[in-house]
Amino acid sequence: VYIAHDRVGALLSVLMELAVRGVNLTRIESRPTGEALGRYVFVLDCTGHVADVRLGEALQGLRRVCADVRFLGSYPRHRWATPTAGDRPVPAPAGLSDSDYADAAAWLARLRRGE
Repeated sequence: VYIAHDRVGALLSVLMELAVRGVNLTRIESRPTGEALGRYVFVLDCTGHVADVRLGEALQGLRRVCADVRFLGSYPRHRWATPTAGDRPVPAPAGLSDSDYADAAAWLARLRRGE
């Protein structure tokens, strides 16, 4: 992601797009763009796949708040054939699992229908 201007909270606004959707950031790197003082590019690695609703929404949010977003690709989540205790992925915190988001979306749909 490219941040257009050096301003207070610019990186925070990028990270919030991920955090409010429960998308885990696994790596971040920053580099100056060389265009002008205060212009930076941040390379982000996140968990999830572009087909996941939450990651898709996060990408849309990044597109709104950043000068430019370049998507380099994603891979489907690994499915463990016979998971052992040390191989299992860490479960999402309460309120941030896929089922939590699906339940919240269903609740909102019911509200909009007047139920």
